[in-house]
Order: sequence, then C-alpha cells, then structure tokens
Amino acid sequence: MSPTSHAPRTSDGTTGARPGVTLVRTREALDRLVDRARTRTPHPTAAATTPEAPATAAAPATAAAAAPQLAVVMTMGALHEGHATLVRTARERVGRDGFVVVTVFVNPLQFGAGEDLDRYPRTLDADVRVAGEAGADAVFAPSVDEVYPGGEPQVRISAGPMGQRLEGASRPGHFDGMLTVVAKLLHLTRPDVAFFGQKDAQQLALIRRMVHDLAFRVEIVGVPTVREPDGLALSSRNRYLSPQERRTALALSAALFAARDRLAAQQALRARAETLPASPSRAEALSRLGESRAAADAHAVAQVAQHGPAGGADAVRAAARAVLDEAAKAEPPLVLDYLALVDPADFTEVPDDHTGDAVLLVAAKVGTTRLIDNLPLTFGAPV
Repeated sequence: MSPTSHAPRTSDGTTGARPGVTLVRTREALDRLVDRARTRTPHPTAAATTPEAPATAAAPATAAAAAPQLAVVMTMGALHEGHATLVRTARERVGRDGFVVVTVFVNPLQFGAGEDLDRYPRTLDADVRVAGEAGADAVFAPSVDEVYPGGEPQVRISAGPMGQRLEGASRPGHFDGMLTVVAKLLHLTRPDVAFFGQKDAQQLALIRRMVHDLAFRVEIVGVPTVREPDGLALSSRNRYLSPQERRTALALSAALFAARDRLAAQQALRARAETLPASPSRAEALSRLGESRAAADAHAVAQVAQHGPAGGADAVRAAARAVLDEAAKAEPPLVLDYLALVDPADFTEVPDDHTGDAVLLVAAKVGTTRLIDNLPLTFGAPV
C-alpha cells in the first residue's frame, strides 16, 4: 500500500496507517483506543529497579501518580510545521508512556456564509504522516455525521462577550461553533492536557475561559506561533497565496515586529532615563559642539526623565499601522480588517498608559485569503 493511499477500514473502526499510528474514524473505536491508553503499563523506571528504592506502602500511590497521561492536539487538517510543533510539544509533555491523539475535523459550525468551508484543504493521508512523524499515537478523523449525528446540534456553547469582539465581530457565530466542537472533542478524547497554538490568540483565550467556567478537567497549554524564515506565520491558508500576494502578506508580521521594536525602544529609553538622567543643558551643550545625534539622544533622555516616556500603547499601535498603511498601497493590496492592542484577559483595547501583558492582533485579506497574526507584548517590563 502506497503511503498516499487510504488504508482499509478494520472491523473495529480503525485503519492501519503508518507503523505506530492508528487512524480512527468512529467514536466507538476512539473510546476503545482511549480505554486501552488509560490502562497501559508504564515502562519500568530506573528508580523502580534500584536497590535504593525498595517497595513501600506508598508504592501504589506512586504508581497511580505516574499513570500514563493522554494529550490531544485539535486541528482542521492540512497539517504543517506549526501543527507538528504542537504534536512534538505534546509528546515531550506526556513522555514515551503517554498517549497523543491528533484530531482532524473541518468543523462546519465555525464557517460562516461565504467563507472557505468547501475549498478548505483536506489532506488526510499527508496529515496522518505528519502527525505520526511528530510523535502522535493516533489520529481521530471523524466525518461530520460522526461528530453531529442527526444534523447540527440544537444546543451549542456561547462564547459570550469576548467572543463577539474582533474575530467574533468579523465572523459572527464563529467562536460559538469553535467552542461547541472543542467541548465535544474534549469529551470524546478525554485528555489530561490539550495543546493549542498561540497564533489563534482569541480562540485560545476563549477555550481557557470555557474550561475554567464550565469546570472541564483538562489543562490547556498554549504553544508559541511557528513562522516561516521570512516571518509569515504558518497557516493552512498560506497555500492559497500567489507569490505576489505572499509578498504583501508579509506586512502582517512586519507590522507586529515594528510595534515590538517601538515598545523595546520606548522601554530602553525609560531605563536610561532612570539610571542616567540627563538635563536639557547637556543636550544644548552637545548641540553647540555639533554633536547633533548625541544631542538628540540626550534631549530624548531628558524629556523622559522630566515628563515620562514619549508615547505608550498608542505609539506601539501607530508603529504597526504605519507598516499596514504602506501595504495597503501595494499590488495586490492588503485590506485591513482590524488592528488591536488588547488585554489578554478580555480582549478589550488597552489604554495608552497600560502596563502589564497585552496582545497585538491583526487580521487582513490579501486577494481572497484572510489571514490573522498576533504578538504578545509586555508594557513596563525591565529591559
């Protein structure tokens, strides 16, 4: 059987994919697989076989604590290096005795009218291969009927106010559909820990909120965004971009990096003002000597020392917007949906004098392809 052919279905609802990876298509088969994973015997450890570690009355509790963990990585398929990083992170977390499930399901509930549900790439054979090479034990790839027997669910999870902002405003109902399927897949896979990419920052925040508010017994782990060498965030939708569109799309990450650099410069200037305060007279003396650059630097430090840093969150936003405004003049142009600098707790815009954590988010279209990106920032952090 060639590696790109569909494996035959077995009587228990699984398929023999590549060695070491089980492709599961039904909930019943997944239940059996998870039950077996939960009862697997851990590999013996060195501590269990050394004379210095004799059996004690506490041994059963220790064995229970060391029971294999189950991790899940949820995807819509079309796996790339970003997904592979999630799987590798999951494998590292649960170890060789743990069990890693990757779900592949293109969820119709989170696509709105006119979005790319029909053309969203479906590459299951390649997905199984990528998942297996990254360390997955199983791929759960159910059909729509398997996930939603009898049609779309009548009861869904509401994303609440946070889900109505930014992506939620641009894509009404998207987050309700996303949370509904995530909740269902958490119930079906029964993991101890679930891994999600930070590239979808608002999605990750809402999943954490749901798990907290509805008391799901699972740990949610965010994994940093994986980027191409040129800075473009990895996405299954990048394959839609023509070479010209890709050049324009680089403005998303360039805008985020410009904002990051602006914040770093502001904080470095503030740190200098705190440790090496300068006076206006020093700047004037340097200017008279013809040291224009040194004078400008001394003047900037003096201004910060006297009046505080020039610009805060608004200056960071402006640095990003300047890059995006230029990209709007490109051919093909970048069409901005939103640029927002938000509090990660509720995804509301932060004020200019904000201190602490924030997330800078951008969403835009290039051609017919809609892309998102973000960058975590910390205001007031020591340089």
